[in-house]
Amino acid sequence: MKPYRIRAVAWKESLHLLRDPRSLIMGIAIPMLMLFLFGYALNLDIEKARITIWDQSNSPQSRDFVSRFAASRYFSLVEDSASYRDIERAIDTGRAIIAVIIPPDFARTMGQNKETAVQAILDGSDANSATIVLAYAEGVTRQFSSEIIITKAGSHGSSPKAAPVDLRPRAWFNTDLVSRHFIFPGLIAVIMMVIAALLTSLTVAREWETGTMEQLIATPLTGGEIIAGKLAPYIAIGVLDLVLCVVVGYYFFGVPLRGNLFLLFSLALVFLVGALALGVLISIIAKSQLLASQFALVATMLPAFLLSGFIFPIDNMPKPIQIFTNIITARHFVHILRGIYLKDSGVGEIWLQTLVLAIFSVVVLGLAVKKFRKKIE
Repeated sequence: MKPYRIRAVAWKESLHLLRDPRSLIMGIAIPMLMLFLFGYALNLDIEKARITIWDQSNSPQSRDFVSRFAASRYFSLVEDSASYRDIERAIDTGRAIIAVIIPPDFARTMGQNKETAVQAILDGSDANSATIVLAYAEGVTRQFSSEIIITKAGSHGSSPKAAPVDLRPRAWFNTDLVSRHFIFPGLIAVIMMVIAALLTSLTVAREWETGTMEQLIATPLTGGEIIAGKLAPYIAIGVLDLVLCVVVGYYFFGVPLRGNLFLLFSLALVFLVGALALGVLISIIAKSQLLASQFALVATMLPAFLLSGFIFPIDNMPKPIQIFTNIITARHFVHILRGIYLKDSGVGEIWLQTLVLAIFSVVVLGLAVKKFRKKIE
């Protein structure tokens, strides 16, 4: 392989990109659009959950309890209910996701130092949101109960009874448990995988459809030189996309980058070569731009979104699916990005994922060159 030949093919491919605004839009504008769209839309945190409360006690104690929900940043008191029918309508129409019913004997039972039952009704059509909101409600209730115990113990001149086990949680790496800090690194991997494969899936197929492939074949260029030259401009676009993603993540979304920036770009380059080579391989096999783009979307977007651990935890998937995800490179790159972004991981912690990416890139690139040589012989 001669560098000046690769440089000539790369220049030719760059001219194609510059003369075709759609390719530049697909390579730069669409990733940024996806980044902002998913960055703002994908948020697993729930704040201001809509709540309705039916206070049947209407006592100072019950009003104090209600005020805890109203003052919490996790709840938004949308209305007061006066019956189960009101609660049913509020949940059916979506005005509330949770309803709390305080019994008539709330104050009297508390005065007798007995356990008081408060009912919570949730909209279970969205199981994930219902689980999170229920945990919030339980937290408010536990805090209220603890303060009651401390107050009563103080009024009787005794120390409050300590719990047998005192759990004091502390979250590492993502101290405030902000879901965006967890989602954003994975989003970078998904965007790079989809866009890279989609862009290069059109390169060889375009040459066949426009009739310029015969001109390339007639030159002294080898198959490896043609493939390398065609990949070069898209590698540059991929690196530019990564730079923009890092800048947008830090300055617009406040996602911290705790790891080594050089390590991030080095491993991203390995992943990028594999994703681009996959697109070229699809383009060589399909020989049609429409078919190649459709197949590239199916082969990259669905696995990257569903099987990479980007949103859905892999540990919760059936065992056969968990085994299958090991061949999805986006899964390993998501792991690498989250490690570098949140944990300041070094090569020692992510060497296995790095090895998988390197093997995939070498194998797919080799297959693309071999397949292309067979096509032009």
